[in-house]
Amino acid sequence: MTSERSIVGDLINFRGLVYSPINEQGVVFLFGKVAEDLNMYVEEIKTGFPDCIGRRFTGRGWERVAIEFEFKSSSFQAHGHDPEDCDIIICWEHDWAGAPVEVIELRETIKELPNTPIKRPDMSVDAITGVTDTIDAYFVRHGTNARAQKLYRQMEERAKAIDDEIWVKISEKTITFYSPERVFAYVHGQKTQIRVHLFTRGQPMESVSTFGMKRGGHKWGQIILKTEQDLDKVVAALEQAYHRIREAIKNNENTGWYAELEGDEEDDLEAGDNQVDTALV
Repeated sequence: MTSERSIVGDLINFRGLVYSPINEQGVVFLFGKVAEDLNMYVEEIKTGFPDCIGRRFTGRGWERVAIEFEFKSSSFQAHGHDPEDCDIIICWEHDWAGAPVEVIELRETIKELPNTPIKRPDMSVDAITGVTDTIDAYFVRHGTNARAQKLYRQMEERAKAIDDEIWVKISEKTITFYSPERVFAYVHGQKTQIRVHLFTRGQPMESVSTFGMKRGGHKWGQIILKTEQDLDKVVAALEQAYHRIREAIKNNENTGWYAELEGDEEDDLEAGDNQVDTALV
């Protein structure tokens, strides 16, 4: 049994926030979800008063606004804040009649806003059409021919067989393979082939070419899937990338595209790199 009880608000299921805010921190998070709907953007989040400096579109341009977050609007007065130094109170519950500052009550505001349903991350939803993306739609967008599509499906099936926690997410421009918590391969469908960027940890990997350091990719490489004869080596490279990202996560290493090599990894890469430098096209 945990030492701290879990207390939540009412069920709202709004844009990934399951329960209503019960404190100021919840209000700040919810504001981040709706700032664009309120025609605002944020310049500063501060620890002192006011909490936030933002801009709100007025029709003529973007007006600077000082914002204070409160769970209840009346807390503004209880905290002794000066209304002259604040333009907007953003709260969950507006309970301050005659407040001398504009109040935006999120409890009512979100009732008027569209609520994007939360989907599994391997079922991405098009932001405009609301249609769940599919691998077929992805290949149509990129003009990938039937032979390359078949090769991709064979590669994905075999990659998922490496570990049942591996999952795949489709987006407009790329297909990402997760380990499960972090990306270990970016897959790009092209007209006649499948291009795979995968995590090498900055160490040589058979059949995988490296990138020039000026373009990033210090710990990433590339391999091409063009024929059935390529399948075994591509899947083997994906398996290596999966195990390397797991080890890197265990050691708390930076695995990002622009991550620098640590320690002896740079020497290992230079010593073992006799592959061609492949442009990111």
